[in-house]
Amino acid sequence: MESKSARLTVLIDPVKKEAFEKLCAAQDLTPSQVVRQLIRDYLEQHGVTWKTRSTIGSRTRR
Repeated sequence: MESKSARLTVLIDPVKKEAFEKLCAAQDLTPSQVVRQLIRDYLEQHGVTWKTRSTIGSRTRR
């Protein structure tokens, strides 16, 4: 999971926002969680890689 956050402001139609928030709540997710997942999926779909945490001092577990 990412350790630092940056703000992304998005303008959206109020009706869609309400529907999105209701759907998220019904799935016990926050809108931020869903948007972060959508962004990760979009980046992966387009072959973009990113680094979320330092590899210094970390070990790979099997």
